[in-house]
Amino acid sequence: MCSSHTPLALETLYTDHHGWLRGWLRKRLGNACDAADLAHDTYLRIITSGRVPPPDQSRRHLTRIANGLVVDLYRRRQIELAYLEAIALLPAAHVPSEETRAITLEALVEIDALLHCVSAKARSALLLCKLEGMSYRDIPERLHVSVSSVEKYIATALQVCASALHAPAP
Repeated sequence: MCSSHTPLALETLYTDHHGWLRGWLRKRLGNACDAADLAHDTYLRIITSGRVPPPDQSRRHLTRIANGLVVDLYRRRQIELAYLEAIALLPAAHVPSEETRAITLEALVEIDALLHCVSAKARSALLLCKLEGMSYRDIPERLHVSVSSVEKYIATALQVCASALHAPAP
């Protein structure tokens, strides 16, 4: 699968594929700046993991990592847009500072990542309950499931959140 990290293997991977990866990302993203950032982040992930793919799997491995980063970028932008739209509705006196906005956005992105670790129905049930204030009796109608399923979905989602909250910092 992947070989252990050696400076020469990493240098070869970078030299042989960096230009190709940036081009691939530029086509997907439509701009060179984001492509350069995500290409950098792709190699950073490889360095952090300490594992360089074998030469015959290099592009496949780079593509898999980069594609995940593209998904993360789009998800983050959707969250940021929704957050900015929400705070645009606030009176000027209640608009958070840039620092608070950045901290809040990071927290929202982390919560989103956590909730994508559970099923779509568990995620929906938790959001309907906590954000829309729906009761456990009303959610089943929306999701076309039983009340007991809603209880299990919400418990699962809350467990994932609680585990992350109590996990040691990286």
